[in-house]
Amino acid sequence: MNPDYLHGFLGGCLIGGGSLLALIVTGKIPGISGVFGRLLKPKQNETSWRLVFLLGLIAGAGLLFQLSEQASIFRVPDGRNWLVYAIAGIVVGFGTRLGGGCTSGHGVCGMGMGARDSMVATVVFMAAGMFTVTIFRLLTS
Repeated sequence: MNPDYLHGFLGGCLIGGGSLLALIVTGKIPGISGVFGRLLKPKQNETSWRLVFLLGLIAGAGLLFQLSEQASIFRVPDGRNWLVYAIAGIVVGFGTRLGGGCTSGHGVCGMGMGARDSMVATVVFMAAGMFTVTIFRLLTS
């Protein structure tokens, strides 16, 4: 098997396994936008696990940056602006609230549980992403 496919397969297994573990431990679907959004308006006894979950995501990314021999693939490319990425992140945040969840909530957890709305949402996410990349490449080429 091609090592690139193996890395993707293993990463997918880790994401799915981590999502399943989070669901079993907390009884909540671990979509990132929901975890973060409900941290801003916490219910009683729900703050600590949400903080641990989000800090684990940040720590995991930081560890990957430090350990990866190909760390440059995780950097902002030359000529790109951090402000554009920040604005894009904010727009994505609004979109996830509008769509009732994010790609991890719908694409990993919801589809894994066979939720129809998650299947529709994931198709829309993918189509919008493909459209955006196509337009971006047309405008920047």
